[in-house]
Amino acid sequence: MFEKFNITRIYKDRKESLEDFVIKEVPFTIQVNNQELVTLLASPADLKDLTVGFLYSSGLIKKYSDIKSIILDERSWMTSVELKNKKLDKDLYFKRLFTSGCGRGVLFYNSLDLMHRRKIESDFCLSCRDVSRLMKVFRNKSSVFKKTGGVHSAGLSYGKKIILFNEDIGRHNAVDKVIGQALRENAASCTSKYFTNSILCTSGRISSEILLKVKKAAIPVIVSLGAPTDQAVKLARSFNLTLVGFARGEKMNVYSVKNRIK
Repeated sequence: MFEKFNITRIYKDRKESLEDFVIKEVPFTIQVNNQELVTLLASPADLKDLTVGFLYSSGLIKKYSDIKSIILDERSWMTSVELKNKKLDKDLYFKRLFTSGCGRGVLFYNSLDLMHRRKIESDFCLSCRDVSRLMKVFRNKSSVFKKTGGVHSAGLSYGKKIILFNEDIGRHNAVDKVIGQALRENAASCTSKYFTNSILCTSGRISSEILLKVKKAAIPVIVSLGAPTDQAVKLARSFNLTLVGFARGEKMNVYSVKNRIK
């Protein structure tokens, strides 16, 4: 996940030579049914989970069992995926949003998702104290960030503890890795209902593409240490999704569906 480099650190008039840890970055290609789908800039870990999460949040699969096979080649940094459904949408390549995340990620979308804006139905709620405790644990969970300062984190929780956690140089990649891990580890039972009473925790800015990934998984609450964009807030309100930003210490801003935070 990281590499050592000899660097010069300067503080005021003082210079010192030392070893520093720098996060690794690789161009990672996802190939589906023998067609190259996308190349992402990513951290070289948990790339199968990234693949599964990306395919799910992009609407190419609805469950893990839609995948017939998935092969990771770490020499060329590529996954080759064979889907049970051999037919890909011919217009898929014209449905790309270039994300605002690190590494210029790509989000495939279906315009009907935006037009219909089906609302999330969930009675899930939690207290402000639970959010504060959860984010405190979340902030201290990333050993890679402590070493390098170069990754974003994402975690899945049911309100009391972080049950899944991952990190990547890209905010969107970290979210996809967590969603992909959930699908893979709970392949038999992981449908949209699996996410209905969950929270997505993230370290980075919540922009519209992050919000759309969370909506795709029907996760009712997203909580971030950072800020949302205006489009993320508007989408969250239209989707009946609770968006919480600047969740640090005992402070937080609730931008939508405030009744889920007691």
